[in-house]
Amino acid sequence: MNLELFERMCSGNPFRLDDPAFQEINDLKDRTLRLSIELNASTNTDQFRNRLSDIIGTEIDKSTTIFAPFFTNFGRYITIGKNVFINHACSFLDMGGITIGDNVLIGPKVNLVSENHPIDPTQRNSLIGKPIVIKNNAWIGAAATILPGITVGENAIVAAGAIVTKDVPDNTIVAGNPAKPIKKI
Repeated sequence: MNLELFERMCSGNPFRLDDPAFQEINDLKDRTLRLSIELNASTNTDQFRNRLSDIIGTEIDKSTTIFAPFFTNFGRYITIGKNVFINHACSFLDMGGITIGDNVLIGPKVNLVSENHPIDPTQRNSLIGKPIVIKNNAWIGAAATILPGITVGENAIVAAGAIVTKDVPDNTIVAGNPAKPIKKI
């Protein structure tokens, strides 16, 4: 993937879907869709990890475990650290970039959404990408949703079902919709 295109996608500025460069993205999305069928038909964690490594374009460390099904619309902008656990039925929309640190736990049905559309209806046929960063030792509870541009701090906990619309400080537990700090660790 072209670095300039990635920088444009993650800039926080609208990226029009009719931009000529978007064809490269469509080609990679189609590849990801094809490979996702094989990914989710994996019969063991090593096979799953190898197939996801192919999708994201970087080898996933053997200390990391990911359960099927797993969904991504693109895949190339996902970075996964060591000793990570990602449970069943997670969805990573990664065109804005998703970085997961080491020793992170991600519960079932978690949504990491790094892309959005402009509010202005005349611009709505565009994407706005903003990276999601989940720092070391964070725990994301079941069915939580983390929105574009969010950083979840080290050792932080996002409670099950939370909708995270603002950065989560290090050593903080957040819960609710929208997620709010409920306790320091």
